[in-house]
Amino acid sequence: MSAARVMRVDYTAAARNLAAVTLAIFALAITTLSSPAHAMKIQTVKSPGGIEAWLVEEHSVPMMAMRFAFDGGSSQDPVGKEGLSNFLTAMLDEGAGDLVSRDYQERMEDLAMRMSYEEAKDGFYGNFETLTANRAESAKLLKLAVTKPRFDQDAVDRIRQQLIASLVYAARNPDKVALNEWYALAFKGHPYARPADGTQETISKITAADLEGYRKRVFAKDTLKVVVVGDINAEQLGKMLDEVFGDLPAKADLIPVSKTTPVAGGQQEVIEMDVPQSVAVFGLGAMPRKDPDFIPAFVLNQILGGGGFASKLMEEVREKRGLAYSVYTYVYPYHHASIFSGGVATRNDAIGKSLEVIRDELKKMADNGPSQNDLDNAKDYLIGSYPLRFDTNSKIASQLLGLKMDDFGPEYIDNRNAMIAAVTLDDMKRVAKRLLKSDDLIVTIVGKPTFETAKKESSKKG
Repeated sequence: MSAARVMRVDYTAAARNLAAVTLAIFALAITTLSSPAHAMKIQTVKSPGGIEAWLVEEHSVPMMAMRFAFDGGSSQDPVGKEGLSNFLTAMLDEGAGDLVSRDYQERMEDLAMRMSYEEAKDGFYGNFETLTANRAESAKLLKLAVTKPRFDQDAVDRIRQQLIASLVYAARNPDKVALNEWYALAFKGHPYARPADGTQETISKITAADLEGYRKRVFAKDTLKVVVVGDINAEQLGKMLDEVFGDLPAKADLIPVSKTTPVAGGQQEVIEMDVPQSVAVFGLGAMPRKDPDFIPAFVLNQILGGGGFASKLMEEVREKRGLAYSVYTYVYPYHHASIFSGGVATRNDAIGKSLEVIRDELKKMADNGPSQNDLDNAKDYLIGSYPLRFDTNSKIASQLLGLKMDDFGPEYIDNRNAMIAAVTLDDMKRVAKRLLKSDDLIVTIVGKPTFETAKKESSKKG
């Protein structure tokens, strides 16, 4: 997901009180929601105006958490205005309705209300938390943010400078550069290739009218997904949904985004940066989220590089050879593509050997698959750790919103561990062969690697 956002932390007495209440909820949730498949009752609520949400009632602490999203994200940034959606995430608490920025934020503090936004490639996300006693007034502020943000010029200019400063810093961050260049190389010509945070040039061009234009196109009821967890019942939530979102347009006006896959055939690019160690991002295409092989691929990733010190790549790259402090992989399904990706960072003179070991391990896994013991350990961990994704109200809301964004129903939570348990060694071998085509590996390296092969086979950028 994209990263650079302007974050604001105000340590007021009200905020500290909210934090204390939140900690109480966390402690309670850990003891009461340890078995999500059985402890949670997920209701589907439809407001009088037809807005649908999932609700998990938890009345033991007077607080609620809402997570909501609209389809869109950075893939909806117009060409030449890359970073627009990220810019908007930092503007929605900078004044709305009759309240200028300072007044709006002071009102948030008075209510001990939390609100934040972030964008991903396929979605624009909102987070909202409020005490029950302040819920009605907090909902009014949330409504203003999503329906009547001000975009005053002084606030736009101030946030613009902060975003540009973040971009200047990011340009010196090898991890960030390597990741951005990987997407640019893997998805050339597709919206996924463009930097979600934009560039200094594109951020400089964005106007208040651009921000409002994006909001009007993307914030609409037909793509809205909402999850609420906490001290609110279905009737109260129905009224709140209409209050907050009822004035939004019925349909979004989204730019079409085509299905795609990372470029095939394998590519490697070196971006020279004067740093003491090189950072490499590697990856290739994976199967879509609803493909029958996605769950086996998810388990396979746990064995390869998703399991921390228990993973094969960590064992081979770090433990046996001491080539790098860490190496990791993950499988991530976007709406229009899926990837298997990972990263490693090490000395400039060791990056070549590290990548060689990684390629060898991918090929070995593709040829032979994992052992039964590896599979059993991975399944045990994934099944046993699943309840930890539901040990706070905020985590529950985030997990459920993720399911809604991927177009799954609440029953997925009951079925998920059974799907993991059903994965067999034959599944692993089949999926490893299908997924781990090491000849298609796309690699971006940032640093000053000393191995000659990479320099000869790569283009170099300053």
